[in-house]
Amino acid sequence: MREAEFSETGVRIDRWARSVTRAGQVTVKDGRVSLLTSYGREIDSAPAGTVSAGRPWFAGQDATVARVNGRRYRLTMPRRADKPDEAGAVGRFLEAVRRARGVTG
Repeated sequence: MREAEFSETGVRIDRWARSVTRAGQVTVKDGRVSLLTSYGREIDSAPAGTVSAGRPWFAGQDATVARVNGRRYRLTMPRRADKPDEAGAVGRFLEAVRRARGVTG
């Protein structure tokens, strides 16, 4: 089994007006995007080729919207001082989904 291309914990996962979890986990691994609770229970997952993700105008820099199995989720990633990088968690997530889908650039 390969290491995850992307994994972030402490992610707030909302289905628009309803909060699913405030400390979930998002992973992109083996060509699959998974949304998990803080206890590791699967909320939703799908092959990366069927997942769309982007940063709409109304989302802040720490949030993105992903469509998994036709359901829209708002993912708010934590800002961490121990992971100071240029892209941030949202940028790394979007890039990992693009790579898993086979889209470059």
